[in-house]
Amino acid sequence: MSGVRVLVGTKKGAFILTSDGKREKWEVSGPHFAGWEMYHLKGSPADPNRIYASQTSGWFGQIIQRSDDGGKTWFQPGTPPGETTGPGGMPKGESNKFVYDTSAETGKPLTTHQFYDGTQHPWEFKRVWHLEPSLSDPDTVYAGVEDAALFRSTNGGKTWEELSGLRGHGTGPQWQPGAGGMCLHTIVLDPKTEGRIFIAISAAGAFRSDDAGKTWKPINKGLKSQYIPNPEAEVGHCVHRIAQAKSRPELLYMQKHWDVMRSFDAGETWTEVSDNLPTDFGFVIDVHAHEPETIYVVPIKSDGEHFVPDGKLRVYRSRTGGNEWEELTKGLPQSNCYVNVLRDAMAVDALDKCGVYFGTSGGQVYCSADAGDSWAPIVRDLPAVYSVEVQTL
Repeated sequence: MSGVRVLVGTKKGAFILTSDGKREKWEVSGPHFAGWEMYHLKGSPADPNRIYASQTSGWFGQIIQRSDDGGKTWFQPGTPPGETTGPGGMPKGESNKFVYDTSAETGKPLTTHQFYDGTQHPWEFKRVWHLEPSLSDPDTVYAGVEDAALFRSTNGGKTWEELSGLRGHGTGPQWQPGAGGMCLHTIVLDPKTEGRIFIAISAAGAFRSDDAGKTWKPINKGLKSQYIPNPEAEVGHCVHRIAQAKSRPELLYMQKHWDVMRSFDAGETWTEVSDNLPTDFGFVIDVHAHEPETIYVVPIKSDGEHFVPDGKLRVYRSRTGGNEWEELTKGLPQSNCYVNVLRDAMAVDALDKCGVYFGTSGGQVYCSADAGDSWAPIVRDLPAVYSVEVQTL
């Protein structure tokens, strides 16, 4: 492993940051797709040159882009090279066709879902929030969308099919939208248990499949949410992010709307581990590449004030699986800083000395080459950062 490639999705384009193993000097490429919202970019674990990107616009809709050369060039899968149509040069093709299965595996139409006030609303496709390439096949990739559903492509993003067993789960019609919409924003593929997939939906909760997405079960036991009618309900919890310890895949961590949680049993039960954090609200959580009990969060002041507490940008690290937390501030602004860090905006690399990365709503991307002990900005003044992912090269 000789270096890293950091993939950054922003409100107005995508950026690719590359460095060698020292992670001191960086080359910056971009903006790619300038002016477009880039919700998520993710590289394939099976092919270091393959990258998928979610490109969206209120004017032109949702497009999936793909690169087969590490982000140097891009194309829309299923579109002949050079073919475009419409204002802005919007590509045409099949990659933006996400069609809900209206029959699902229950045999019952899934045409509406229910809001808290009891009103029924149709399922509407709005955007792709998260892309998760297969661990072994570069042409297989999963997409989490809004309104909440899970899609899969087996031909490199050209065409998509819904894994309708998820929405077809008996609780599907009762799922509620969170403040940012009803989005499926987290997809975790288990590296050791074939066919096991974890997903999270705001605001329905966490779910697990053990048969490659055919059937699903809620995994929310232990979650408590005071803002819903039944605080310990089977579904209805606003989960912001799930992270997995890759060397111990049964060990999961969760940043909930309020509360940081831990599960030792692949999500069967959860326990709160946020006791000595300055606030237990936040969006992002991640796990050290080699130390399964070392985790990172960025506390945010509250659900009404989406910025860091006290004007101080602080990452908190626990080396005990959340039992105790330490404040990490070296190299981070400690006064008059009021940025947010969104749910997909933190990542770790797999180098021997694990690197940690995160991006902010103020357009900064920070790197720690020493597992969080110190931080330095890779870039500043980008558009607001939506996502940060890392490919270890």
